[in-house]
Amino acid sequence: MKNADLPGCNKLTRLKTEKAILLRTIYVLLIILSCNPLFAHQQYSDTGWKAGVARTVITPEEPMWLAGYASRDQPSRGKLHDLWAKALVLQDAEGKKAVLITTDLLGFPKQMSDNIRNAISEKYGLRKSDIILSSSHTHTGPVLMNALFDIYPIDEAQIEIIKRYSDKLEKKIVELTGEAITSVAPAVLFAENGVVRFQVNRRNNNAATLHKQSELNGPNDHAVPVIKVTDTTGNLVAVVFGYACHTTVLNTYEFSGDYAGFAKIELEKLYPGSTAMFFQGAGADQNPLPRRTVPLAQQYGKELAAAVERVLSEEMKILDPYISTAYSEIDLTFSSLPDKDELMNLKETSTGYQQRWASNQLDILKKNGSLITSYPYPVQIWNIGGQPLMILGGELVVEYAIELKRIFGHEIFVMAYANDVMGYIPSETILEEGRYEGESSQMVYGLPGKWSPGLQERILNEFIKLSDRAGVKQISE
Repeated sequence: MKNADLPGCNKLTRLKTEKAILLRTIYVLLIILSCNPLFAHQQYSDTGWKAGVARTVITPEEPMWLAGYASRDQPSRGKLHDLWAKALVLQDAEGKKAVLITTDLLGFPKQMSDNIRNAISEKYGLRKSDIILSSSHTHTGPVLMNALFDIYPIDEAQIEIIKRYSDKLEKKIVELTGEAITSVAPAVLFAENGVVRFQVNRRNNNAATLHKQSELNGPNDHAVPVIKVTDTTGNLVAVVFGYACHTTVLNTYEFSGDYAGFAKIELEKLYPGSTAMFFQGAGADQNPLPRRTVPLAQQYGKELAAAVERVLSEEMKILDPYISTAYSEIDLTFSSLPDKDELMNLKETSTGYQQRWASNQLDILKKNGSLITSYPYPVQIWNIGGQPLMILGGELVVEYAIELKRIFGHEIFVMAYANDVMGYIPSETILEEGRYEGESSQMVYGLPGKWSPGLQERILNEFIKLSDRAGVKQISE
């Protein structure tokens, strides 16, 4: 007897057919959903990553001198929004931890940076290579102790306020790191570059006549690097993003994070419960233009937030659960150091920050018998699961990002203004051309002279050396 002649065979065959169709439908749906970034989070629920975030307000509680502009003539008057320090701790599958700390500050001076990183190392066992102290370079943040002191006409009372704030800030950031470490939980990490274009090369375009130009001149880096951190169910925990552009829309007397602060506010509105963290790129010669109004700062913040939102909404590269870090300091030398007679003459004939600079250099000369001839410049690499992050100190001009991408590929992320902001870091071209970024800015930062030629090659070569330790390949390899 054939199967078809058995009682109930037609019904059984129909059920089997329907089940097969159902299984095929589910299979097709799984394939479709697996292409969706949100579903990918659920697929990789056991990635091996852990992440923890913490945040703390660092807005001064009393009027303070604001950092960045020598033209200011009085302390702060209130705030547009709070300033923040935020920490993201990453822990890979082997248990290695690293911490990124972002802040609404002009820049960490060396002594403060060393104090914080040494305290974190001692308390939590992290090495210097595992710690990034990042500053957004907002020009509406507080002055810190021993940072650009020559340009501010501050009195003893203000110096005492600055010292109190700086001491408190150091302790807050160390405690913040501990809070982030204790909050680590399973996570998924993604990375991708976005794009936005409100930066303008200030050395090659006149801000006063910009509205008449039909095209912009000079090199730029329009990339918006984005790192997405989610929990194992796909909820956004943190987003780290950067842009290479001075945070100088505003020059008011109110504390704010400038356009970067507004961008973070927008993103945290879009993704409730998440922490948005901004880092500054190689934007030392890039300005947001036009500028000088709060609505413009808000506009640029929204533009940057929209660029990040677009990246978060599209498919992103998932990062493998390992992190490799490397760090070194190289001695960059100074040229054309002034002698005692030159400093005495400048002190007697000049005014403002130039006079204060000459006076301070004379004090150093008297105390130590000589001026410093070199400076320990920090260079760092993080390889976050295959996503290289190149980290540099100082006010870095855009050519460094361009050259690093030429060496290591256009998908790398470049962070400047990290670990120590000691002055401008010009390219060889800018060093030769001079002007503010190449020459006179060194006086603003209290350095004894301009950098010696060859600094660009030394910095880039150091990255090539560190790349082997961090497992980052050159594109020619």
